[in-house]
Amino acid sequence: MAHQWRGVIREYFDRLDIEQDSPIITLGEGGTPLVEAPRLATLVGAERVLLKVEGMNPTGSFKDRGMTMAVSKAIGHGAKAVICASTGNTSASAAAYAAAAGITSVVLVPDGKIALGKLSQAVAHKAQILQVRGNFDDCLDLARDLADNYPVHLVNSVNPDRIEGQKTGAFEVVDSLGFAPDMHVLPVGNAGNYSAYFKGYAEDLAEGRIKALPQMWGFQAEGSAPFTMGGPVKNPETIATAIRIGNPASWDLAQNARSVSNGLFGAVSDKQILWMHRFLSQEVGVFVEPSSATGAAGLYKQSQQGADLAGKTIVVTVTGHGLKDALWALKDEDGNEIAPTSVSTNADEVAESLGLVRK
Repeated sequence: MAHQWRGVIREYFDRLDIEQDSPIITLGEGGTPLVEAPRLATLVGAERVLLKVEGMNPTGSFKDRGMTMAVSKAIGHGAKAVICASTGNTSASAAAYAAAAGITSVVLVPDGKIALGKLSQAVAHKAQILQVRGNFDDCLDLARDLADNYPVHLVNSVNPDRIEGQKTGAFEVVDSLGFAPDMHVLPVGNAGNYSAYFKGYAEDLAEGRIKALPQMWGFQAEGSAPFTMGGPVKNPETIATAIRIGNPASWDLAQNARSVSNGLFGAVSDKQILWMHRFLSQEVGVFVEPSSATGAAGLYKQSQQGADLAGKTIVVTVTGHGLKDALWALKDEDGNEIAPTSVSTNADEVAESLGLVRK
C-alpha cells in the first residue's frame, strides 16, 4: 500500500547520521520524480536518459534535501539562528526551513548576483538579507567567520550535514531504477551535490545494493570553471547564477569522487547552457533554471565530441525549477524579448494566425 512521503530523514533514517531522539524539521522534501527523456537520449545517442527533477522539492531546488538535515541538527544543538552565503537557492531553502523551525535565518548574498525568484523566497520566509559588496566566495568567507565567532549555525554545504542529506538523491535513483546508472551527470558550482551523490552511491555499493559506481560527470559554466582550469577563478562570470562560484567549498570531496568513479569535469558556454535550457522545456517538458541545464548541456557537448554513449543508462540531475530564474524563458536565443501574438476575438482570424484550416 502506498504511503504519504515523509521527507528524506524519516524515509532514510537508518541510513543517515542522525540520533534517534533528534528533532526533525521537514517540509516533505525528496521523493522527486525520475523522468524519462527520450528526445535527449536520441540527441546524445544513449539508450536511456532520465532527469532527476529536483525542482519538485518544497522550495524548488535540491538544496532542501541537505537543509532538512542541517536545520534539524542545528535545532538539536540548540541553535537559535542559522546563516548561509548564497547565490539564491540556498537562501530560499535555509529561510524556509528556519521558518518551519521557528528560528532566525540570516542570508548573505553577493552584490547584484541573485535571481529575483530566489530572493523573493528568502524575503517571503522572513530572512534577514544582507547584500555583501563582493562575490559568493566573499560571502562564504564572511559566513564562516561569523559562525566561528558568533552564536549562529552555518548551513552552507561546507557543513557535512548538508552533504549527508543530499546523498539521498542517489538512494532514490537506485530505489527507482533498481540499479545504478552507467553515468550520473550534474551541474557543478560548489560541488556539494556532486560529492553528495557520489557518497550515496558509494554507500549503496558498500551495502551491496548496486554492483558498480556510476561515472560521475560534472559540468561548469566556462566563465566559472575552477575544476577544468585547475584552481580557483577570482572573478567568475556566467548567466547561470546558481553555479557562479570560483572557489568550490567541496573541492577535495569532488576531486575524490571524480577519481574513484572514473568520472570527469567539463565546461560549457552560456550559449550552450541556454540552448539546452530551451531544449529541456520544449522537447522534454521539464522547465529548469538555466544553471540546472548545465549538466545536460555538458552531456550533449561530450556526445558531439565523440563520447560513445550507446547502450548507456544516464541520469541527469536538474537542480532547480525554471520559475527560480524565469526571465530567461522570455527571451529567444539572441536575447530578444518574446511577446504574445496579439489577435482579435474573431475565430477565423485566430485560426489563420495558427495556420488552421476550417473543418
